[in-house]
This record gives sequence, C-alpha cells and structure tokens, in this order.
Amino acid sequence: MASGPERFLAATAHLPITPQRMPDSTHTAAEAAAAVGCAVGAIVKSLVFVAVHPDDSREPVLALVCGDNRADLDALAGVLGARVEKADAKTVKETTGYSIGGVPPLGHPAPVRTVVDRDLLRFGTVWSAAGSAYDVFPATPQQLVDWTGGELADIGNR
Repeated sequence: MASGPERFLAATAHLPITPQRMPDSTHTAAEAAAAVGCAVGAIVKSLVFVAVHPDDSREPVLALVCGDNRADLDALAGVLGARVEKADAKTVKETTGYSIGGVPPLGHPAPVRTVVDRDLLRFGTVWSAAGSAYDVFPATPQQLVDWTGGELADIGNR
C-alpha cells in the first residue's frame, strides 16, 4: 500500500501541486509554520467533523481552518444546518484515507463536503498537509476552494 504522501500525489496528479518534505514535523500549525517559515495563520488545518442532521443521519465534513484560528463549531453547525461533533481518529482515517496530523484538504477516497474558513483569504499563499506530518504543499486560498468544491464561510475564531 502506498504511503500517505504517495497516495496524495497520485490522487492530485491532475493539479499543479508540488508537495515538499520538511525536515521537522508539521503535525501542528505551529510546527508547520516554523518548518515552512510562514505565519501560523497561513497554515491550513484540515479538521474532520461529523454533521448530525435532524433526521439523525451522519455526514463527515472537512473544515479547512486558518492555523491561528479555532474552528467555531456553532458557526459550522449554522452553515451545515446540523449539530456538529468532532470526528474520532477512525472516522478521520475512513473519511480521508489519512491519519490526523497529515490530513490534506483534498485527495480523499471519495468527495467530502468541505467548508473553508474565509479568514484564509487574508494570505496570498497557504500551506496544507500533503499526506503526512512531514509533507506540505503551497496553494492560494482560492485554489483550495476551487479544488475542494468548498464553501467559504466564517467558521474560525481567534
């Protein structure tokens, strides 16, 4: 089975993405910013949640949040029209194909509903995980919106 970064490269081969392997861990936003040499806010946190709809159906959702923001679960729930729960590690892996700390915003086994923190637009370039806690790639916030089919919303707070 291919490693996370190899799987990510294969899944995104049609896009102009150039992952970079960092010598130090990028598991957290602060670690990633230090490794890349950018502001913490320019790091994209790919966070998986579960939307619990009024009919009790459950839908995994990916929130792309600015590295210096916390996900605002009430705001996310408002966007989704559902109660929001944090996904466990098993759900994250099943939904995205990647482990926590290396979840990319795209390149998953199946499309995942994605909501993008509007605050990312304050940066020209943002950095996202590319399949492991050591691999990242640069993109513009608009590219992430386009590539993920994501919905821009105010889902982050500092």
